[in-house]
Amino acid sequence: MPSLKELRNRITSVKATQKITKAMQMVAAAKLRRAQAAAEAARPYAERMNAVLANVAAGVNTDDGPKLLAGTGSDQTHLLVVCTAERGLCGAFNSSIARLAREHTLRLQREGKTVKILCVGKKGYDILRRQFASEIIELIELRTVKQIGFTNADAIGRKLLQLYADGQFDVATLFYSKFRSVIQQIPTAQQIIPAQVPVTDADTVAANYEYEPNEAAILEDLLPRNVSVQVLGALLENVASEMGAKMSAMDSATRNAGEMIKKYTLRYNRTRQAMITKELIEIISGAEAL
Repeated sequence: MPSLKELRNRITSVKATQKITKAMQMVAAAKLRRAQAAAEAARPYAERMNAVLANVAAGVNTDDGPKLLAGTGSDQTHLLVVCTAERGLCGAFNSSIARLAREHTLRLQREGKTVKILCVGKKGYDILRRQFASEIIELIELRTVKQIGFTNADAIGRKLLQLYADGQFDVATLFYSKFRSVIQQIPTAQQIIPAQVPVTDADTVAANYEYEPNEAAILEDLLPRNVSVQVLGALLENVASEMGAKMSAMDSATRNAGEMIKKYTLRYNRTRQAMITKELIEIISGAEAL
């Protein structure tokens, strides 16, 4: 049985931990507001970009279109771009994205495909390298980045375009967590190369446009930019999801610490009372023996 001193030390230690988790919860809540606003502000731009691409691509023969739209004609080599956080203490946020990427990798390997993995964020790299160390081609860390912006996404997008131009892969899929709420983040897999342009119905098009230069030339400029836009949206969604998951995890940790404090305090009081009762019995027994 622990002594009173050991119980007091445990209570003090748990109280210190509770203060830390409470502070982290408040910091995550403050960052969540900004991250959520940034993620929601990026969604309309990405949606409008997809709509423009769909409208322009409708007038282009896919087989004769740009390589980013038509593809290489093969799907043998797949590149998985796994975006996770740089730090932990955010519940199942990182592991859920890594799990989705792992399942996707195993399915492709069963089909005889070649899989390459590009990790954006150290936590995803730490999880996936245990099983797919040979498939990971690079780790991109964003630890020093204070605020995610288009510059960061464009650097990743340019790297993907260079790998695609060099024939390193045929299909690129982006893995991230879509922010729904503080308690719900949805792991998502999205193909970005070749671009998956939504099919437009001719009856739903409001007007017919004439493009100058032609549609193919416009797509040559828009498609590379769309890769960076999709990466930016994924990174912003990830930041909001990370803060939401961290806020929820730290709230749970704070409540668990409170329950532990109550349990240890009750145990401390019972142990202390037992010791006092034992001492009183010894005193009474000694007095009766005289």
